[in-house]
Amino acid sequence: MTRWTNAPLAARTAGRPAERTSADRVQLGKQARKATTLDSHADLTLRSDRDPVGMLVAQDAGRVPELVPIRYGRMLVTPSTFYRGAAGVMAADLAGTPVSGLRAQICGDAHLANFGLFGSAERTLVFDINDFDETLPGPWEWDVKRLVASLAIAGRNNGYSAKQRRRVTVTAGAAYRTAMREFAKQTNLEVWYAQLAIESLLEHLHTVLAPSQVKRTHEAPAKARTRDSLPALHKLSGVIDGERRITALPPIVVPVEDLLPEASADRLFKDMQDLLQDHRPPTPAPERRHLLTQYRLVHLAREVVGVGSVGTPSWILLLLGRDDSDPLFLRARQAQASVLEEYLGASPFAEHGERVVAGQRMMQAGGDIFLGARRLRGIDGQDRDFSVRQLRDWKGSAGVEQLRPSGMAAYASICGWTLARAHARSGDRIAIAAYLGASDRFEQAVADFAEAYADVTEKDYELLLAATRDGVVPIQTGM
Repeated sequence: MTRWTNAPLAARTAGRPAERTSADRVQLGKQARKATTLDSHADLTLRSDRDPVGMLVAQDAGRVPELVPIRYGRMLVTPSTFYRGAAGVMAADLAGTPVSGLRAQICGDAHLANFGLFGSAERTLVFDINDFDETLPGPWEWDVKRLVASLAIAGRNNGYSAKQRRRVTVTAGAAYRTAMREFAKQTNLEVWYAQLAIESLLEHLHTVLAPSQVKRTHEAPAKARTRDSLPALHKLSGVIDGERRITALPPIVVPVEDLLPEASADRLFKDMQDLLQDHRPPTPAPERRHLLTQYRLVHLAREVVGVGSVGTPSWILLLLGRDDSDPLFLRARQAQASVLEEYLGASPFAEHGERVVAGQRMMQAGGDIFLGARRLRGIDGQDRDFSVRQLRDWKGSAGVEQLRPSGMAAYASICGWTLARAHARSGDRIAIAAYLGASDRFEQAVADFAEAYADVTEKDYELLLAATRDGVVPIQTGM
């Protein structure tokens, strides 16, 4: 049975797919299945010295101290929100699980809330993975297990029965397996161009959802299309002394002048201008850099984002183009080491912003036109890596808390297909498909794993809750 190690990736999967025939790649997958059976993916063996709360606290060292209590407040809303913030904990747990030895570019945090709607460069609404802070080359199984476990936990939160949860988790694994087998039959370009447009998504959902859910599904795309920079201009900013400024909403949104002395704020503003004007890879393509030069940076503010990312420096950048009615909001988010690196080895990129951007471009069918990265030296003399993308660009997500079991199963199948497409772009899809085979053994095994890990997550949630009661971990709720 294969388990992941820190050996070089080339040693684990020798040779590029293009250097092998399709028959050789099929044989590679079948050989991997003999070494690591499909049934073994149900296995979950935890280390005896496992300390989830200690691992979470250790991650706080690189975060803004006053924001750390907000992180724990958000994590402790439900076991699902705890799970979202505990990618590092699960990475340690996954490191001891069986893997096929086949690799792909993985998200590293592929829970169900990290999938959603956004606008492509062609201005179509697409469904895809939308968070790549932890991305790294690694075992594709880790992404599948993180997704399927998130569905089991959400099902518990929603009050589903064990049978209903089983249908959801098996559906996700089956969607991944069958999609990968279809991608194995397609040409390289067909796989690269594949994407799930909103029309296809709605057509699929209409066959399984109740009438009330169909109505909400129809409303979601229209709502997402309203989420861009122009509506955000009036929600996130106002005119102060004749100048457009981001509105303060402490501690969630704090303008730079309220955080730093004037000289330091001016320095940071200049650094962000440099970040936008930098022409080194992986900045946007030349024509998109030209478009960016037609905007001027007018203000910035620190924001609190997500669950697990709370406390990691993130900035809202307000730019204006032709006039006050031509805004562009960007997000510059500090990129730190992936939680996977301790178990998979260091990223091949010198800068973590580059790692995030490269992983996103590899896995997404259509990314943000302003996606880029840059390393900046802060006012404290420390180098920090940033990734940059639009703050809002037709973004939308499913309200999984309101989904009935049939709707959650439909959503699970869409996420499974999307994850398989992302892995098929970078991994050896033919070998992975041959490994997965035609039976349902893989999805049954990962469904077993998901329920077992949901038990673990609920216990971890209680441990963190007890740590806050004992004053070991600071907490601030309602944020």
